[in-house]
Amino acid sequence: MAMTPLDQVHAGMMDNPDDDALRLKFYRRLADTTLFLLLEREPEAEGAPLDPEILEIDNKDTANIDRYALVFDTEERLASFATGYKNDALPYAALPGRVIAQSLAGQGVGLAVNLDVAVSSILLPAQALDWLSDTLAARPEPGEGTLIAIAPPVGLPDGLIEGLEEKLVSAAGLASHAVFVKGTYSDERDGWLLAFVDAQPGAEPALARATHEALIFSGTDLAAVDVAFFASNDPICEHLDHVGLRYEFPDPDAGAHDEDGFEETHAGPGTDPDSPPILK
Repeated sequence: MAMTPLDQVHAGMMDNPDDDALRLKFYRRLADTTLFLLLEREPEAEGAPLDPEILEIDNKDTANIDRYALVFDTEERLASFATGYKNDALPYAALPGRVIAQSLAGQGVGLAVNLDVAVSSILLPAQALDWLSDTLAARPEPGEGTLIAIAPPVGLPDGLIEGLEEKLVSAAGLASHAVFVKGTYSDERDGWLLAFVDAQPGAEPALARATHEALIFSGTDLAAVDVAFFASNDPICEHLDHVGLRYEFPDPDAGAHDEDGFEETHAGPGTDPDSPPILK
């Protein structure tokens, strides 16, 4: 089987254990990947709580029992594991990694990712899952400022560029395009600015969160990236397109969107954004 995107970032992390940026890249990919969560039983009804299958492992270092939910980044890998685990007909739910992390946080449960079926097999302890949930829960802070000048984004960190490209490539139809520039404000403050042009009504919070997450997981020491929204008939847009780094948004008919407004390629129990799953 060809390596999946999760395999690739896992390999980078394992080959460079002291590289914080590569470790953050793995967690970013884990959060954005649709994972197949093995369940103990079928949900009793639509919208009922999900019962994850829990793997218990004796921890010889602490004399405790560590508990892990079992997730896989492809259905084939889940099936391969299930065949040798209990049987080949175990139920599962397809959920974004971020949903699983936030639903299991605080329960003393870690994640067993692709256990024994892929090169990206790894046991993430409960503390790592709690950290990921807390990180994903962070929200950008609203602010006000008067933009008085813009300049090309010279020196923009590669990690941030890559993270934004991964985030925005899934934001089909949520805006016409986005432009990265360096902005100067009336209070003499300079900073990076990501300007979204012709954002769809109601898409602003999702786009701001995507930018905020890209910054957090970029592995850079940047404190903030400002986000602004403009209509295409605003005079500043021509200047933005001339000096900035432009991101094109894909065809809005390319796929459906998940709870954050981004493309979701798999469906399964508990994926309705209006009825988030309860994981026991």
